[in-house]
Amino acid sequence: MAKKQLKQTEQKSNKSIKKLSTQKIVIAVLAIAVIGFFIVNNFITKEPKVEYYSFTKEGELTFTDSLGNLKAKIDLEIADNEYERELGLMNRNEMKENQGMLFIFPTQKFQSFWMRNTLISLDMIFINNQKRIVTIHKSTKILAETSYPSSEPAMYVVEVIAGFTDKHNIQVGDKIDWMGTKIGL
Repeated sequence: MAKKQLKQTEQKSNKSIKKLSTQKIVIAVLAIAVIGFFIVNNFITKEPKVEYYSFTKEGELTFTDSLGNLKAKIDLEIADNEYERELGLMNRNEMKENQGMLFIFPTQKFQSFWMRNTLISLDMIFINNQKRIVTIHKSTKILAETSYPSSEPAMYVVEVIAGFTDKHNIQVGDKIDWMGTKIGL
């Protein structure tokens, strides 16, 4: 009888061990699955959601030679606060030839722009407080962090589609003028 009880006790013990081992295996598999999910989820490169912007006409700008003869006229979007100046023309899929952005700074000083997150090649036109063009950077490289500085202090910058300044013969010494729909412009 003692042998039978011992055998039954051993069988119960083996069943308990098997049950406990099965539970440990299930818990371990679940733990590995959860850890694996977080690791894979963090290492899979997800494309960040990019918000693309479109042109909003806020004024018109004219380019004239030093004698006042009209060279070109464009519709304008105006960047006159820090947020708008930092955003600029980033995340734009397109811009028409007769469109541009006017950056207005509170003071005249040396300015420098880059093309980070800018998908369109541009001509950058730097203008002093007398509205005279002092620097032109043509056909800037898209998605680059290359610096495009003004050669003289500037208070305004106009960005237009690459090739615009050549097509309309816009040169250093030419002038700009604009009329805007924002208050005070």
